[in-house]
Amino acid sequence: MTSQVSSPAEQAESAAGDAVVGDVVGEQRKPSADKEVRRLDRVIIRFAGDSGDGMQLTGDRFTSETASFGNDLSTLPNFPAEIRAPAGTLPGVSSFQLHFADHDILTPGDAPNVLVAMNPAALKANIGDVPRGAEVIINTDEFSKRAMQKVGYETSPLEDGSLDGYSVHPVPLTTLTVEALKNFELSRKDAGRSKNMFALGLLSWMYHRPTEGTENFLKQKFARKPEIMKANLAAFRAGWNFGETTEDFAVSYEVLPAAKAFPTGTYRNISGNLALSYGLVAASQQADLPLYLGSYPITPASDILHELSKHKNFGVRTFQAEDEIAGIGAALGAAFGGSLAVTTTSGPGVALKSETIGLAVSLELPLLIVDIQRGGPSTGLPTKTEQADLLQAMYGRNGEAPVPVVAPQTPADCFDAAIEAARIALEYRTPVFLLSDGYLANGSEPWRIPEVDELPDLRTRFAQGPNHTLDDGTEVFWPYKRDPQTLARPWAVPGTPGLEHRIGGIEKQDGTGNISYDPANHDFMVRTRQAKIDGIEVPDLEVDDPNGEARLLVLGWGSTYGPITAAVRRLRTAGQSVAQAHLRHLNPFPRNLGEVLKRYDKVVVPEMNLGQLAGLLRAKYLVDAHSYNQVNGMPFKAEQLATALKEAIDG
Repeated sequence: MTSQVSSPAEQAESAAGDAVVGDVVGEQRKPSADKEVRRLDRVIIRFAGDSGDGMQLTGDRFTSETASFGNDLSTLPNFPAEIRAPAGTLPGVSSFQLHFADHDILTPGDAPNVLVAMNPAALKANIGDVPRGAEVIINTDEFSKRAMQKVGYETSPLEDGSLDGYSVHPVPLTTLTVEALKNFELSRKDAGRSKNMFALGLLSWMYHRPTEGTENFLKQKFARKPEIMKANLAAFRAGWNFGETTEDFAVSYEVLPAAKAFPTGTYRNISGNLALSYGLVAASQQADLPLYLGSYPITPASDILHELSKHKNFGVRTFQAEDEIAGIGAALGAAFGGSLAVTTTSGPGVALKSETIGLAVSLELPLLIVDIQRGGPSTGLPTKTEQADLLQAMYGRNGEAPVPVVAPQTPADCFDAAIEAARIALEYRTPVFLLSDGYLANGSEPWRIPEVDELPDLRTRFAQGPNHTLDDGTEVFWPYKRDPQTLARPWAVPGTPGLEHRIGGIEKQDGTGNISYDPANHDFMVRTRQAKIDGIEVPDLEVDDPNGEARLLVLGWGSTYGPITAAVRRLRTAGQSVAQAHLRHLNPFPRNLGEVLKRYDKVVVPEMNLGQLAGLLRAKYLVDAHSYNQVNGMPFKAEQLATALKEAIDG
């Protein structure tokens, strides 16, 4: 518990130090040698508060400094679904969890070692995840009787003994921040808004995080509002100084850089949506094609639209349409015109786009459909994660309309998955689904920036002239005359002389592309389109089975990679033999998948749905794939998975 050494005002005056001076030129701060420093191999921190408390910014800044320090990391932002829930209520709680370590890690962590709770709602919503003995930093200023009653606290948790099992640090964050900013011409309300920067400064001291990057960030962000900039800098420095001077925080912690976790290269912290955006830009450059995004804003995919709109210098054109149907319609038109075309959405938008996706299948044009999955059905859980769109991506169209499906496994892997989806779309002239999800989209991790010569060559040739000779010797252009290897039809850019041809959703005649109602032709075209997708070259599935003695295979896809791998590591450390494999390509499956599945006595498929991949595996390969499912809007916890897999082994 906190030591009663001084009043909040006296603490603030001591904490402010040089933070309240007008000069904003900061320098890298180092904790005093007077306090004990303990070395840890990893830490999980969760910032939690009202949606207006700036928890996402606080977590993002702490993450950026941690990345620059060289730790491996993984994050889990958790947003409220409401645009602005009533302040201080449970539905309005926003949190940001960060797991960082001196070694390779894979998940944001199962449970926080440190919880920063800015109000009673944040404490009540998150304390159940915090293990006994963990540190809990509480903003006591917000624990008024009314605020506590609003979330169901009949007595104060600070006084009733309910927190006795934790290492609690009651800190009047709001008062300390206001006192530290008393030399600024700000109202108490405006000054109090900087309490997240005070908390960030305190945690930066506590875990020896660099401060220079955050100070530079604040200077740039508020360059046009110098008084606000100075106030935020002062609050940040005051929080750091508070940790240095208060007796309540007698220990700080050190987590060394993860020097052995990364191959040599240049790294940056990156979120899934940002990595996906960069992957799309890289794909367009490698294909030597302009990138066109036709999109309608929808959580959690909107960040891709925002990011791509910044890159006009790379030939990127973004169109914010009036609805989902217009977005994909414009994108398909851009594909017809010779662009690398993309549309972004989430589950509800996929439903609206389904008819145009079918049109793209019929036209056989390259088009990327990026689905950042979220909880459903209908509006469902807009800010939570799920993997329940797999069957919609596979079959959610009328008629036989096969579409390849690619899924990234980590936030950084979204870059490579975007390039792979573009490769398939361009080489095989087909729409392609890219299935990410909210966990990957908003989470972040270190990413090694690739060299340009490491990227694949995606250049493709447009049709230039006639490609078929009639019986009378006349040379003509047939829009559906196929490449014998890929079964892709030629890509003819509108306006090219002699390449005029019909487009539309009515069935085409093989070769000529003329409208055809002939039953035999329709049967042939349906089977040919399916054969094209089935024939897509994808790498064989790699199996991680170190000693070759495992009888249990854990098979996953998408964002379950991190939790599954962490769980498998725990089991192997405990002496268990477990094999693991992870699917990037879900349609078509890797050619060796059937053989891999039959190699093991038991196959367990963890999914954040009710067993969609497991059902596909059972149907196609006639194997007894066991589902392990979760649909609570959150990613799996490694310990939870490890327990389930241990039961599967023992069973």
